[in-house]
Amino acid sequence: MARNDEVTLGWAAHRGAVDDLAGQLQELPPGAPVRLAKRTSNLFRPRTETGRAGLDVSRLRGVIEVDPQARIAQVQGMCTYEDLVDATLAHGLMPHVVPQLKTITLGGAVTGLGIESSSFRNGMPHESVRDLDILTGSGEIVTASATNEHADLYRAFPNSYGTLGYSVRLAIELEAVTAYVHLRHIRAHSVDELVATLGRVLESREFDGESVDFVDGVVFTRTESYAVLGTFTATAPYLSDYTGQRIFYRSIQERTEDYLTIRDYLWRWDTDWFWCSRALKVQHPLVRRLVPRRYLRSDVYGRIIRFENRHGWYAALQHRGGALPQERVVQDIEVPIERTAEFVDWFLATVPIEPIWLCPIRIHDRQHGVRPWPLYPIEAGRDYVNIGFWSAVDIAPGAVDGDVNRAIEAKVSALDGHKSLYSDAYYDPENFRSLYGGEEYARVKKLYDPDGRLPDLYAKVVGRR
Repeated sequence: MARNDEVTLGWAAHRGAVDDLAGQLQELPPGAPVRLAKRTSNLFRPRTETGRAGLDVSRLRGVIEVDPQARIAQVQGMCTYEDLVDATLAHGLMPHVVPQLKTITLGGAVTGLGIESSSFRNGMPHESVRDLDILTGSGEIVTASATNEHADLYRAFPNSYGTLGYSVRLAIELEAVTAYVHLRHIRAHSVDELVATLGRVLESREFDGESVDFVDGVVFTRTESYAVLGTFTATAPYLSDYTGQRIFYRSIQERTEDYLTIRDYLWRWDTDWFWCSRALKVQHPLVRRLVPRRYLRSDVYGRIIRFENRHGWYAALQHRGGALPQERVVQDIEVPIERTAEFVDWFLATVPIEPIWLCPIRIHDRQHGVRPWPLYPIEAGRDYVNIGFWSAVDIAPGAVDGDVNRAIEAKVSALDGHKSLYSDAYYDPENFRSLYGGEEYARVKKLYDPDGRLPDLYAKVVGRR
């Protein structure tokens, strides 16, 4: 199942990497900010340059070991899911949740949240973390779990975006997989119909007599949407390939079923960054034939977008041609499933962006609380749907950059939902803190970062520090 033979670091190499990190920390002046020098990022908001070099974490990018009997992987914090999946598939296993883009890191998915089509049964990536080693703002490396003396840090770490510390090592649970995935594309003629299908699958974990192991959905228009249902299977009558000329999201409209290898299924969205590659003209048949397959990856597109964010060459060219300036609307939000159709209908009538991605989620109650993760307080036992939309809209004359995002934030809050923080946010300080941890975040922050060597969550997310 794996692309390559398994390569794991082993504990000796990991301990050497941690010792190297500790040495870098000792060289920092007392009270100096703690930052990381990362090769990749899946954040979609600009950040203010600090002018200071970050800690070199290049030796913390691997899989330490995979225990196939216990179904546990020991993983370094900067390991990408692409490398993690290759190591686990070699044993017929996968992480409980594999976010859609290959260069998302395990540590990033846990501290910044992640979601995918197995989330209706497995929740979010941080829910399968047994324990983790965290480099805190005080310069210590502590081991946090749900039951030890650092349980408060374990619970507050998800959605903290590096403001409470950085994960150095994580022990995560794995699940068994088969070689292939059978896909069924179920057409809906209204958003209500689509949401009803997602709800039935959430409850029964089957559809028309066949079990369902993965579920997500795509809304193309108000009258055309699809639930995409995946089922593990040991055999496949044929296999499709969406890593070259063919485009996965278009296949949803073109066929009622499909078969992929498990690896190709996990990365089905990466080749075209869902559908965002069309903004770079890569979906045009002539252009696509000229682009080598190795460049059809989300991280390549991401580098292009970040280059444009820094330099604005394309925006300047568009402006000279008379085009209106644009506001970036790149967001993922969660709303209760019973409010999902209401949000999507509002969005389709208000924001000219399509398609829209829907992904059901049900978090577990391992922490024995109604809202077990204080920085992202969606309720255990309540069904939600993640709604993703990633594009830009024209800023009309008289409007202000950020108006559309502010309207989305207000609508999400009105529907008892929550918004992920990997992109632009416009909340005022009081509202933000009421939504994202409040007093509990402040307490844990003071305990593990007493000198403020890491940025505050509001300063980092809204202030773009």
